[in-house]
Amino acid sequence: MFRLLIATLLAAFAFAAQASVDVNKASQAELETIKGIGPALSTKILDARKAGDFKSWADMVDRVAGVGPGNAARFSQAGLTVGSASYSAPTAASKAPAPKAAAPAKPAAPR
Repeated sequence: MFRLLIATLLAAFAFAAQASVDVNKASQAELETIKGIGPALSTKILDARKAGDFKSWADMVDRVAGVGPGNAARFSQAGLTVGSASYSAPTAASKAPAPKAAAPAKPAAPR
């Protein structure tokens, strides 16, 4: 019986530790519960959020210095969300530059 109680308590704490934190609603203390986010980065996030909520992970990566795709993926795995969305890395197709349009043909030189 005692083992069941301990197992239940440990499971509850593990679940609480994995609870998601919405970057648009979190306080500084809540942001700092995410592994890798300390006082300096949480301050940068809150300062960027003053300009408006983050619309997506890409918006957060663009607006917060120190948050790139790698950190975004790690923070998402640790429970950080933008809205209710977890981070998903951009695909290779979306990273590739768009093909350039063909240059217009030059008229032939007169003979």
